[in-house]
Amino acid sequence: MSSKLKRKLKNLPMDQNNSIFLASPVVRSFGKINWRGFWTLYLAEVKRFYKMRTQALIAPIITTLLFFFIFTLALDGTKEILGDLSFSVFLAPGLIMMSILQSSFANTSSSILVSKVQGNIVDTLMSPLSSIELTAAYVAGGVTRGLLVGFLSTMTISIFVSIHIQHFSIILFYALGASMMLSLLGLIGGIWAKKFDHIAAMTNFIVVPLSFLSGTFYSIDLLPKAWENLVWFNPFFYVIDGFRYGFINRMDGDLWMGILIIVIINSILFTVACKIFAIGYKLKS
Repeated sequence: MSSKLKRKLKNLPMDQNNSIFLASPVVRSFGKINWRGFWTLYLAEVKRFYKMRTQALIAPIITTLLFFFIFTLALDGTKEILGDLSFSVFLAPGLIMMSILQSSFANTSSSILVSKVQGNIVDTLMSPLSSIELTAAYVAGGVTRGLLVGFLSTMTISIFVSIHIQHFSIILFYALGASMMLSLLGLIGGIWAKKFDHIAAMTNFIVVPLSFLSGTFYSIDLLPKAWENLVWFNPFFYVIDGFRYGFINRMDGDLWMGILIIVIINSILFTVACKIFAIGYKLKS
C-alpha cells in the first residue's frame, strides 16, 4: 500500500474496531453562506428566462407600448392632467412599473411550478443550499428579469415621450422593492399552485386587478371619495406612486409611507417563503 493511500485512509472516520466508517462521510464546509451554490442557481434562473427572451423580455415591452398608445390616443396624451404635466408623461412611469411587477411575478411563479411539474425540484431541494439561500436565488432571478424589462421599457417608451429622471435613488429603490415583492409573491404562489390554472388565477384575479386599480392610468385625486379610500389599501399604489415620483417629482401619497410598506411586506413575504422551503410545503410530497 502506497504512503499516499495510507494518509488518505488515516484521515477517514473510523469506528470502535478501527474500521472505516463509510456511513459517516466527511461533510464539506461552505461557510456561513454557500455563495457558489447561490450563484449557480441564480445563473440558472437568468439563463432560463433569457432562452425564452421573446416571451420574457420583448412581449412585456410590446404590451407596455400598446397600453401607452391606446390611452394617449383615447385620452389625448398632450392634455394637462396635473398642472402643466401632460397625460403621456404621467402615464409612462406607471406603465413601466406595471411591466416590472408582472414580469417579476411571472418569472418566479413559472420557474418553481415548472420544476414541480417536471419533477426536477427534488434536485434543487437536495442541493447544499439553505432555505434562505434558495429563496434569495429565486428572488434574485425574478428581480433581474423585472429590472431588465423595466429598463428596456423605459428606453423604448422614451422614444415617444420625454422622460426626465428627477430622483434616481428613489426610482432604484422602488424598482428593486417592487420587483422583490412580486418575485416573492410569485415564488409563494408557484409553491402553492398544483397546476398552471392556479397561477393564471393569481395573475388574473390578484396581480392584474391590483395593477390596474393602483393609479397607473390616473391620479387618485380624480376618483370619488369612496374609491380613493380603497386605493390606500392597495400596496401596488404605493410602489407605482413612489416610482412615478422619481420621474415627475409629484405624488399622491407619502414617500416614506410607501418605503415603510414595501420594507414590511417584503420582510413578511421573505420570511414566509423561507419557512415554506424549510418545511417543504407542497415540495416534498
